[in-house]
Amino acid sequence: MNADERRCFLEKADAVATAAAVKCGKVTATEAVSAALERIAVKDKAFNCFTAITASSALAAAENIDNSIANNQNPGPLAGVPFAVKNLFDIGGITTLAGSKINADNPPATQDAAVVARLKQAGAVLVGTLNMDEYAYGFVTENSHYGPTRNPHDTSRIAGGSSGGSAAAVAAGFVPITLGSDTNGSIRVPAALCGVFGFKPTYGRLSRAGAYLFSGSLDCVGPFGRSIRDMALLYDILQGPDSRDPVCTQRPPELCSPQLNQGIEGLRIAVADGYFATGAEPEAMDAVEIVAKALTNVLDCGISTKKTTNPPKIGGLATVSIPESDRARAAAFIITACEGGNLHLDNLRSRPQDFDPATRDRFLAGTLIPATWYLQAQRFRQWYRDRIREIFQQTDIILAPATPIAAPEIGVEKMVIAGQEILVRPNLGLFTQPLSFIGLPVLCVPVVQRPGALPLGVQIIGAPYSEAVILRVAAVLESQGIISAESI
Repeated sequence: MNADERRCFLEKADAVATAAAVKCGKVTATEAVSAALERIAVKDKAFNCFTAITASSALAAAENIDNSIANNQNPGPLAGVPFAVKNLFDIGGITTLAGSKINADNPPATQDAAVVARLKQAGAVLVGTLNMDEYAYGFVTENSHYGPTRNPHDTSRIAGGSSGGSAAAVAAGFVPITLGSDTNGSIRVPAALCGVFGFKPTYGRLSRAGAYLFSGSLDCVGPFGRSIRDMALLYDILQGPDSRDPVCTQRPPELCSPQLNQGIEGLRIAVADGYFATGAEPEAMDAVEIVAKALTNVLDCGISTKKTTNPPKIGGLATVSIPESDRARAAAFIITACEGGNLHLDNLRSRPQDFDPATRDRFLAGTLIPATWYLQAQRFRQWYRDRIREIFQQTDIILAPATPIAAPEIGVEKMVIAGQEILVRPNLGLFTQPLSFIGLPVLCVPVVQRPGALPLGVQIIGAPYSEAVILRVAAVLESQGIISAESI
């Protein structure tokens, strides 16, 4: 490849292809990282994804990778792949902002967050930190301190949040992979609105050590990327126990990459109805039906049931009702607000003027919620978890929309769905919150629809620790061209 061909390749390639090209000498790690830094410098003014660029350390790391290859050493499975992270992850030598003004007064982090360190150990090269909603409390990434992140598919529209910079950086073609966090949908909402893959693993599966938490009983970390094989490889690299995170599971890693091509024969796949089939624009439900029809064409999937031998179907797949999901969402709101408000109570008292107003008011409300409400929400959480466990005795995978609507315009406070005017900020998580509430693993996949349409995503939901099954389903859809993450 000549220089122009290499630049074009690096802008579109996924992480697996980039690392393979570096390891075989088609491109150098220095070229891959330099190309990413150049794209960011030229284009990010239009999108506002990045809050910091780590150019010097990135180029030094790339040079070390090139030297290791020259010396016939193994550079790692992500050799030379540029990546960036939501600015709530610790990076040694950089102050962890978590999207806030207040944290800018803190000293720099002394070491990398666990997941950042694992990607670096695998040969990936950190090029910067990414914009987010303040303290991860939001679905829009309209940050009053650092400005809004703009959707690469239409810069007049939001990227979603709170990991908006992480999704937009992949969609804009800056880097093939990023890291984000998900409390109530903060990976899945921006992934859907920006048209990329976003993966929220089972609660506790990936270490959160060195990540600035928002709601400790809900927070997860996870990757964004351009392909299913990237999602599988990243998940494989990031798995593993970590004593620095008290909720990180001791369960041994289960590698997903070797299982991607096993297909979906024998899997029971259903579409969520009831709560998950209302309150959305028609195109959001159409995206679910597109995915359901594609899976039906591959396999006659269904859900076993004792109630009826002819359950209703969507796109050829049986449907399943997840009871009381509206209450699950309400309980998630209570737990999130209480835990977040308690975490920031001292600064709410001493520095209220330094918060983003939208964040501050919600945290303040959380501090005023009666303890009995919080306790009742936690009791309901256990009940809801038990009901979902029963459902997963009958089915392996559930499909649901990721957002009720495509990306709204920046600054718009309300949206109209089914003739009803509702607020944008809380309701973009309408379909993600009930699933985070009990820590289920969910992959958001971008659905290929009509040309020129704004992106929409579908959630592929599994039982706890069923990440490999979720990725197998997604791999089938990707192979058929039903889902695809195309950078602009």
